[in-house]
Order: sequence, then C-alpha cells, then structure tokens
Amino acid sequence: MTIYRQSLGGTTYAFDGLVELLAKATPRRSGDELAGCAAQSDAERAAAQWALAEVPLREFLTEPVVPYETDEVTRLIIDTHDRAAFAPVAHLSVGGLRDWLLSAAARGDSTALTAVSPGLTPEMVAAVSKLMRNQDLIAVARAVRVRSGFRTTIGHPGTLATRLQPNHPTDDPRGIAAAVLDGLLLGCGDAVIGVNPATDSPRATADLLRLLDDVRLRYDIPAQSCVLAHVTTTLDLIASGAPVDLVFQSIGGTEGANSGFGVDISLLREADEAGRSLRRGTVGDNVMYFETGQGSALSAGAHLGTGGKPVDQQTLEVRAYGVARALDPLLVNTVVGFIGPEYLYDGKQIIRAGLEDHCCGKLLGLPMGVDVCYTNHAEADSDDMDTLLTLLGAAGAAFVIAVPGADDVMLGYQSLSFHDALYARAVLGLDPAPEFAAWLDRLGLRDAHGRIREVPPLSSPLRALAES
Repeated sequence: MTIYRQSLGGTTYAFDGLVELLAKATPRRSGDELAGCAAQSDAERAAAQWALAEVPLREFLTEPVVPYETDEVTRLIIDTHDRAAFAPVAHLSVGGLRDWLLSAAARGDSTALTAVSPGLTPEMVAAVSKLMRNQDLIAVARAVRVRSGFRTTIGHPGTLATRLQPNHPTDDPRGIAAAVLDGLLLGCGDAVIGVNPATDSPRATADLLRLLDDVRLRYDIPAQSCVLAHVTTTLDLIASGAPVDLVFQSIGGTEGANSGFGVDISLLREADEAGRSLRRGTVGDNVMYFETGQGSALSAGAHLGTGGKPVDQQTLEVRAYGVARALDPLLVNTVVGFIGPEYLYDGKQIIRAGLEDHCCGKLLGLPMGVDVCYTNHAEADSDDMDTLLTLLGAAGAAFVIAVPGADDVMLGYQSLSFHDALYARAVLGLDPAPEFAAWLDRLGLRDAHGRIREVPPLSSPLRALAES
C-alpha cells in the first residue's frame, strides 16, 4: 500500500493508501466526520488534495478502494473497464484529468467527453471531483451529453425534465390522482410519474400501476410511470401481467450496501431483462430507474474498504453509479439531502454534494437527475434548494423531482414544487422533454412562448377533469 506524503506550511502530512487519501481530500461533510475518516483541519484537507492531484490514474486500477476479492461492485468496475477508451487519458494524473476535462468543456467537445467515459472508473471520477470548485463541476457536467429514452427522451440539450411524485400517506387513489393532475397541469411528469408506495404490498403496488397506466392511456400522455416498490415485487408483477413501465431500485456503492437493499448485480440484470421484454417503450428501451444518496453505505455499516479503513461517502456514492452504468438505465437520481444532517449537515454541504453527484454521474455516462431536497432537522431551507436547482439547471441536469407544494406528506421531507420546476425552465430557457412538450402544446396547456397557461383552455380534457 502506497504512503502519500505532502508538505504544506512547514508540516508534512502522510496518508496511508488511496482510501485515506481520498477521504482526507474530500470537501468537509458530516458523514465523513461521523465515519472518522475526514480531514482534521483545512490544512490537512488541502495537503491531501495536493497529493491526490499527483496520483496517476493508472493507480486506481491496481489499488482498489474496496477489495476485489470480497466485493462484486469492485469486480464489476475492474472487469468491465474499457482500456481502449481509457487510452487517451491513461498517461494523466488526477490533476491532469481535471485540466483535460475543463479544457474539453471549454471547447464544448462533448464527443471527447463521451468517448472517454467508459474508460473512467468511479474512483477516478470521484477523485477528480474532489479537486474541482463548484463552477468546475457545473462547466464539465454541462459539456457532457447523455441521452436515454422510453416514451420520452431524457437528456436533450436545453431541456429539464421532471419526475412527478404524487405520494400519499395511505396510497389513496383519489389523492394520488389529484396530485398527478396538479403536476400535469403545471407541465411536470416528463421524466416519470413515480409513486413511492406507503407499503410494499404487491396488491397495492399493482393497483397503483393500473391507476397510473389508466391516466396515461386516457389522456394519451407520452410519459412513463413507476411505482417504486422493491425490485423483487416488480419482477413478480411483471410475471403476473401488471402494466410495468420502469423497474425501480435503490442501490449503493458496495456489495454490502446492496445486500442491505436486498439486491445484487445479477438480480438487477434479471430485472432489466424482464422490463425490456415487455417492449412498452416507444422512443427507447431504457427501463431501469435507480436512486442513490451519499451516506447510504455508511448508514448500512457497509462502508469499509481496503485495510478495513472507512471509505468516504462521496467515493462510495460514485461507485453506485458504476453499478447503474452497467444496466443502461433511463433515469438515475441522487436524493441528495434525504438521508439527513448526519451525512450532509447543512445547505452548503447539500449544494456541494448535489453538484458533485450530478457531474460524476454524467461523466460516467448516466442520465443524471437530482432530488433537490432536505429533511426538516437539517440546517437547510428553501433558499438553499433554490440555489441548487438553479445551479443544476445551468449544469444541464437531466431531471429533478417535484411534489405538490414542495412538501412530501408521505416521506416527510422537503423537495421541489411543480412551480419550482417552472421557475427553472423559465429563467434558464429550458423546455420539457420534446415528446411531452408536444403533448402539452396539443392540449393547449402552453402559450405561444412555451409558458404554462394559468388556466387551461376550455377544450382541454384535463380542465374538464380538474373541474370535476
């Protein structure tokens, strides 16, 4: 194991291996302090970042942060590494990769960024993000182009899609239908109409799937639906003939974290094959929807890496994107502030983490979105979420999540509202997904300037439904 040393201000700092170096170089966050792997001072953090900048990228292929022998996520990352795609940057250090990425972003060279993506491991991407300022994360993410499709196309430049999240504390069909209608009237739902069920009951999940599919068919909506039940529940429902569009699962960056979610990579592959076999998409066949979040591995006690050292939560988060990449999903989002202040303490940490997650996901080739959110006991508020939403819009986020009134009454946390999504589109000049935008225009829900009408036209079937 390599010992990395860096002198700064008359003090020489030593870092015992890549795991410790990555952790010490990470911008401050409460989860790493909880895990006992954070830098003890700003000086130590700066020294670690200087040392990390000099690490050759090839070193990440020979010194895994989680042992190859005991972790299937590491084996997936190493065994599927594309050495031909890696070749153009193989001679670089982490700091050199940062310079190369920023140069490509400045040139608007999305082709080069897309070509190198399969050659970058999650650990390389996590490492380079630790050397970036927020503006660097935004600039690089904006330059990366990633598209996916099912009934709508996700990731077109100049678009910001939304997940319409109509959760209800008792899964009441009328309450969910009312929230769906509210979101549609405000131009939301083009990424997915996705319900978190209050229980994992297969019968309740099937009822919700039929409800969402009925709304979609009745109004000929070019959108996909999802009930975010466990993947095994969804697999059983596919076998029984339920109208499943997308297959959802929360995932983590270690085998242990995924075991805590009740999944492994082979099960996820099975689910992907089952979802695609239904052939329900019209513009594409990406069927998987993954959610992640910094701190999930730590909260499951599955965060230890090589030498028994705790791996920082951001590196483990990006490793989860390595899992997602193997399944070619329609959607991936980090629920960035959902796990709580134990992992991301305040608005500053949430904003930084959201930009990191989004940039790293896109660099790994994912159609990346963010649930811009916080829990009520975090040192954060709606002003922080406005800031993160605006920055993500500038960075080219594929989608964000929106709930009625920004308050999820079932999950008990604060997210974005439908009006927040309209704000971002208006201020940044962004459109919905093209197929969904055409549907909004066909129903007369947008004016000649692409703005959502305050009152739907009398001829709109959605207005008739709303008035009923």
